[in-house]
Amino acid sequence: MPRPLTALIFPAHCRLCRAPVSNGPDLCPGCLHDLPWLEAACTQCARPLAGAVGPVLCGACQRHAPAFDAATALLHYRPPADHLVQRFKFAGELALAPLLAGLLATRIAARPSGLPGLLIPVPLHPARLRERGFNQATELARVLGRRLGIGVDHRLCQRIRRTEPQSTLPLKQRRANLRNAFTLSGRLAAAHIAVVDDVMTSGHTSGELARVLKQAGARRVEVWVIARAGH
Repeated sequence: MPRPLTALIFPAHCRLCRAPVSNGPDLCPGCLHDLPWLEAACTQCARPLAGAVGPVLCGACQRHAPAFDAATALLHYRPPADHLVQRFKFAGELALAPLLAGLLATRIAARPSGLPGLLIPVPLHPARLRERGFNQATELARVLGRRLGIGVDHRLCQRIRRTEPQSTLPLKQRRANLRNAFTLSGRLAAAHIAVVDDVMTSGHTSGELARVLKQAGARRVEVWVIARAGH
């Protein structure tokens, strides 16, 4: 397909170093190569594990497994990945959704295991959605759904409590902060679900949502995120 005339007159630039890019993701080959790719991680919670080879569970998941069954994270949440996520999430640069979710979709598509039947973005409370103007998880899920051929339901799950941002709370308070925060407005259309979000930190948000989904009949719940915080 020929490139649009606007792309010829105003060529795309790398989102990080501003070098011209002609096709593919909006990152030059150098910046794409230098992203902090998360390669070795716990298969259940995606916690980075230095030197891990093959499927392995971290100590935390062995002691107390989360409600979700597996997690996939594309990047470590550190420079420059954190810059891209923050520009997307807080500066409203929605054009970053195809870049970030497209890279995640490529990783998901390459795995040998089967795909879920439904994607559910982590919902925002209506008040926060009005403030931000969009739900970053929904924007990512839409791209993932198109790339992978999976349906997206951004209305099924609702956040009914305006919780404090997880990143502002001590670790011990995060689980209590999310208790009874989510509800479902209808029936699940699939038994295998993937919950989509931008960043996973403690995993409590995804875990609480997975718990609600399993109570509603889901048999397997995965979590897909762009970046994973932690060491």
